[in-house]
Amino acid sequence: MANVLTLILGGGRGTRLFPLTGVRSKPAVPIGGSYRLIDIPISNCLHADLRRMFVLTQFNSASLNRHIALTYRLDLFSPGFVEILAAELTPESSDWFQGTADAVRRAMRHFVQYSADYYLILAGDHLYRMDFRDLVTSHIDSGADITIAAQPVHLDEASDMGIFRFDAHGHIVGFEEKPSRERLAALTSGVPAGSDGPAGTAERPFVASMGIYLFSRRSLISTLERHDGVDFGREIIPQALGSQRVRAYLFDGYWADVGTVESFYRANLMLTRPGAPFKFHDPTRPIFTHPRFLAGSRLLDCHVRNAIVAEGCYLEQCTVEESIVGIRSRISRGCRIARSVLLGADGYASSDASAHTTPLGIGRDVVLDGVIVDKNARIGEGTRLTNDAGVQTADGEGYYVRGGIVIVPKGAVVQPGTVA
Repeated sequence: MANVLTLILGGGRGTRLFPLTGVRSKPAVPIGGSYRLIDIPISNCLHADLRRMFVLTQFNSASLNRHIALTYRLDLFSPGFVEILAAELTPESSDWFQGTADAVRRAMRHFVQYSADYYLILAGDHLYRMDFRDLVTSHIDSGADITIAAQPVHLDEASDMGIFRFDAHGHIVGFEEKPSRERLAALTSGVPAGSDGPAGTAERPFVASMGIYLFSRRSLISTLERHDGVDFGREIIPQALGSQRVRAYLFDGYWADVGTVESFYRANLMLTRPGAPFKFHDPTRPIFTHPRFLAGSRLLDCHVRNAIVAEGCYLEQCTVEESIVGIRSRISRGCRIARSVLLGADGYASSDASAHTTPLGIGRDVVLDGVIVDKNARIGEGTRLTNDAGVQTADGEGYYVRGGIVIVPKGAVVQPGTVA
């Protein structure tokens, strides 16, 4: 795998994941109690022995940069690295990145100096476990110029993704990014049973791009120099279909784009369920993250069911069901936490509590149901965040509601007795 260079896209403003992206980029958003989204693509690369990675960043990148610098220090006696390529203004361009393809094009002057026959382009906000060695082998064996990881999807998912059209032999003949419901009728895979190409099923009739691209070196450079499109899905891939060999690589494992509040919430709750299709604690291919050397969590007279409690937490006489409890979380007595995602805290409360009348963490007798609590939040005692009224969008004092999910942003204070 020494001939493959990986480019991980740091994403744009992340407005669909606001307020979790209010102070950080999408790949830096915590997930699963102890991890960050960027850990998934980097870990998948490390397991495939892909050890040369550039992370292209632009918006709110300080937290992401710090996490990568503290976590991924590869062997000094090997050519491996995980390096940040930040957006920069140059004499040739005075704009920031305009899209995925534009980001790679603008960073190209840096990474083309490295020896590589293939470029693997990944998103920084997806949840999956893939052996990239199989993808690279498939690309080489097929003689493709561009290989795109693909997966059959349901009708309800198809309008939010890039959808392929195939001919009777399984060759890609069309690609449309986020087609309308009306347009989807013409975009079923069209691949007969038994074909060598990727095929949809009656339950999942559409074949969608996973946003994972493998380019041969000459193909990427010539494509980005010849076409001025700024996005791979909307412009570059459709333009390449007529002139290059574009192939789909079918992936049959779990994959989720967690770039929205709703999908992020669903993915976290999925982790707590018996038989979850994705687990961070896979014994042979674990997801790596920053080692914090925290003590084990303390649970005093608690009822915990179908939950993940990360390290360094303190829970006292509370009930936690179907929830994620992130690192260094503190949950006081009398609390009931259900179907919620607590991202934890960056540190423990200072012994000097005079600066805050509301302590760090979850106060006494708080009820949370269907809530995301970002890091370092302070929720006063007697608060009830359950959205019983079914509000879809709202801004409150110390919280937001997006897609029916109550979100307490990083460092926010929810006053005691608040009901939402």
